[in-house]
Amino acid sequence: MKKIKLYILTFSLLSAGACTNDFLDTESVTLVSDENYYSTTKNVYSALVGCYDGLQTVWAGGVSLPVASEVMSDNAFGGTGNADGFNHQMMDEMDKLRSPSDVDLFGANWSAYYTAINRCNTLINRTQEKEWGTNQELINTYIAEARFLRAYLYFDMVRLWGNIPLLTSSTTENLPQANPDDVYKVIAEDLKFAKENLISTNYAAQPATERGRATKWAAEALLGRVFLYYTGYYGKADLAGVVSKADALAAVEDVITNGGFSLIPDFKNLWPVAGTNYAGEDNSETVFAIKYTYTSDYNGNTDGNHWLVMTGLRGVNSFPYGAGWGAETVNPKLWSAFSDKDTRRNASILSIEGEGVPFNATKKADQREYTGYFMKKYIPLVDENNVSVTDPFGQKSFMISQFADYVSIRYADVLLMAAELGSGNAQKYFDDVRKRAYKTNFTSLGVTQDNIMKERRFEFVGEGLRYWDLLRQGVSVAAGTIAETTTVLNGGVSTAKTISAANFNTTKGLQQIPNTQITLSNGVLKQNAGW
Repeated sequence: MKKIKLYILTFSLLSAGACTNDFLDTESVTLVSDENYYSTTKNVYSALVGCYDGLQTVWAGGVSLPVASEVMSDNAFGGTGNADGFNHQMMDEMDKLRSPSDVDLFGANWSAYYTAINRCNTLINRTQEKEWGTNQELINTYIAEARFLRAYLYFDMVRLWGNIPLLTSSTTENLPQANPDDVYKVIAEDLKFAKENLISTNYAAQPATERGRATKWAAEALLGRVFLYYTGYYGKADLAGVVSKADALAAVEDVITNGGFSLIPDFKNLWPVAGTNYAGEDNSETVFAIKYTYTSDYNGNTDGNHWLVMTGLRGVNSFPYGAGWGAETVNPKLWSAFSDKDTRRNASILSIEGEGVPFNATKKADQREYTGYFMKKYIPLVDENNVSVTDPFGQKSFMISQFADYVSIRYADVLLMAAELGSGNAQKYFDDVRKRAYKTNFTSLGVTQDNIMKERRFEFVGEGLRYWDLLRQGVSVAAGTIAETTTVLNGGVSTAKTISAANFNTTKGLQQIPNTQITLSNGVLKQNAGW
């Protein structure tokens, strides 16, 4: 009898500080038969939590998509330490010659994504094999959650690599890469099923022990995002023949009209760095987030935000900003693009000089691509004594025990998507986002595609959306926008940096397939162009 490892986790209410509403904090592994395991709703629920855990851990190793998405865009450079390898520069410049030995930069992510997808596939397929009687509605909800997660995971993968094997059931076959259209069709069908079967309680209104679970509103919002990316990047009229523009607009309009979401009045309070003014992880603007807790260790528990340390200041703790590896340094052109009347600039970007952070010559000597600016929304934090905020919870490793959630979809994004899709309320939605940003300095702008894209850049700095917003305008548009020749400080020394449009055009904006996977497939998998 075939055996599989099922990760059986429990939702539990934590009792410490900012992590109170986090779940997925305990994990045990049991070896059971997949043929008989999915026989009770309790077991299906436990397996579902394992699916969420799979999503939670896809960026525990390798490179996280939020960081990669900013680095590949025109918002940020690779950064990291001056003595480090050049893998982030390779990713930033789409240039394999920058670090020829880095053939598996995203290798850990590839494996983790497919592990998570396999969990979702197993739950979906096993539960559909039997009749559930009076429990069918509950089971449909569990299946819908697993299908939402599968869609989310595949959307990450197909954007990053473009050409990936498509698995919707367990198999030992050496599958070739699928046509992206086929992947997007599965994503679209999963999200349609999810929005029709998920709960309609909004994120903040969920019981505290279960916040982080997908809802109807998350599925509809993600459907809008997938539609806009697919139709833009591939130049199609609809989403894989499954979702029309009218369908996508109706989905995001439903979120706005019936979801019960609202914008937090002060933009800066959306982020943990706001301290006592922080609106909290599960505020009225959160449509979907990936939950993290402080309980990671080096014994197999991977519940923490392992990628947050990448964006920390290189070797500097300066309240409230914590130390890290200095990646994702902000391109000064982004700072300059903001109006000084836009409250989002200082809420999103840390100006070293402007805030008097002691980043001295010694620290600059350890930093690659220093620009004087760092991302602020997702950054390790310290207390007034410059002690990591993870320490009060007994976690001494600031590297893996950060607990800030990643807010994947915000209500502001839904408003701007609806405006872009042609809502009759487009001007109001557009103005609502801008009014919060400018407050008394607000002046109206017309709702044009160009204005929406500019607004999205300012609204979502550091959140991992900019690169995909550029690509969906066309690879050549993205390449021309990102390309530049500039000067950065490498180890305190002024150094020329070139990002070539030709590299983006050659790769079509896609990253390299991990070479280990190509080798394991005996060459069935093919490398993307330019890598």
